[in-house]
Amino acid sequence: MEKQIYIIRHGETDLNKKGIVQGRGVNSPLNETGLKQASAFYEAYRQERFDRVYTSTMLRTHQTVEQFIRKGIPWTQLAGLDEISWGIYEGLEQDGRIMAGFTEITSGWCHGKLDTCVEGGETPLQLVERQKEAMDHIVSATEERKVLICMHGRAMRTLLCYLTNRPLCEMDEFPHTNTALYKIHYFSGKFEIMDAYNINHLEGLIVAGQ
Repeated sequence: MEKQIYIIRHGETDLNKKGIVQGRGVNSPLNETGLKQASAFYEAYRQERFDRVYTSTMLRTHQTVEQFIRKGIPWTQLAGLDEISWGIYEGLEQDGRIMAGFTEITSGWCHGKLDTCVEGGETPLQLVERQKEAMDHIVSATEERKVLICMHGRAMRTLLCYLTNRPLCEMDEFPHTNTALYKIHYFSGKFEIMDAYNINHLEGLIVAGQ
């Protein structure tokens, strides 16, 4: 079986812009820039014949692909596509203390300490387990040959490692920004990135790196 999978990150939110931590437990909407990014992506890819749109359960992903959904493309929400939980950091401003904590945790991940997390949050190993369930669901839909997935930054990086059989400790090697696109080709149980970090549709728009 062969399948084309388009994976994008959601558009910008005010919390992105303000440097507020938003993980699985913060359900923020897109801001004006995020809505423009979503529209720019739609205009660039509206002619693609997607068989289904998949999103996380979070509002910011729903709004990012809303124009495709309104077009009549079937839509499924999967909790396995939700962002990682940042535990006690969620909803807090990324001040010096929070950034130091982030650096300690993510540095540990890069050195293979994948069973650690922010207090009350998720580890990368826990995240990828629910992503496996989501991808099993997506791949099992053999009638769907081209699908669009909208998800989140850290979760996207983890998923790309899983799909390409790269160690999770290399997740930070995948760049991302709001509505950045990765095109994946799936065939006979193997995933291959055909187009990485495509942001051509964002030309002239403000993008947030976090």
